[in-house]
Amino acid sequence: MRLRSTGSGKPARDPVHHPLFARYYARASVAAETRLGMAGMRERLLAGLTGRVLEIGAGNGLNFAHYPGTVSEVVAIEPERLLRQHAVRAALRADVPVDVVPGAAEALPVKSEAFDAVVLALVLCSVRDVPRALAEARRVLRPGGEVRFFEHGRGGGRVMRLTQRALDRTLWPPLSGGCHLARDPVAALRDAGFRLGPYRRVLMPEKGPALPTSYCVLGTAWRPEAGTLTARA
Repeated sequence: MRLRSTGSGKPARDPVHHPLFARYYARASVAAETRLGMAGMRERLLAGLTGRVLEIGAGNGLNFAHYPGTVSEVVAIEPERLLRQHAVRAALRADVPVDVVPGAAEALPVKSEAFDAVVLALVLCSVRDVPRALAEARRVLRPGGEVRFFEHGRGGGRVMRLTQRALDRTLWPPLSGGCHLARDPVAALRDAGFRLGPYRRVLMPEKGPALPTSYCVLGTAWRPEAGTLTARA
């Protein structure tokens, strides 16, 4: 069965509940696939993945269409109910088996060392506890397993960074489903003990005015093999 977690029964309380933002995001993210070039970014994020993959914060499932046929299974965690419903529909159209599961990044409902890869796509900005979420990502990866990440965060010059921090302290998180603008995903991955691979900074959209949300990073990291020291740059 592809969607083992979507059976009948009394639904549990969702760890995240942002129904208004979820409705907005479900529409805006689809438009961004072509208008902002997000579809191409998803292709680059997921290219070459193999084996069992855990996607944390799957949203409305826009990544599912881009998983290569070398992936044997995707388990997609999404805490927000409306977005999860969209993700279930996207899973049914996917070319690889996708199981959509409720749950929070800080307490993943899966076994340890059960996955070959973890995908983080625009999710670290909104988790409540980034170190705990990344500790969970490391727990569920097999030794030597990889993290593919595409995240937005801190960037730009001094004025932009001051703007990002000011928005984080005031209007942005409550209006944007808990999103924060000034987090540093690369530093967070390093601090969580992952070994960073190649990554590059990108602006989204790549052409046009830079917004507080525009500063993104696309890359790969690994859970070190047993006995391997994690390099800290």
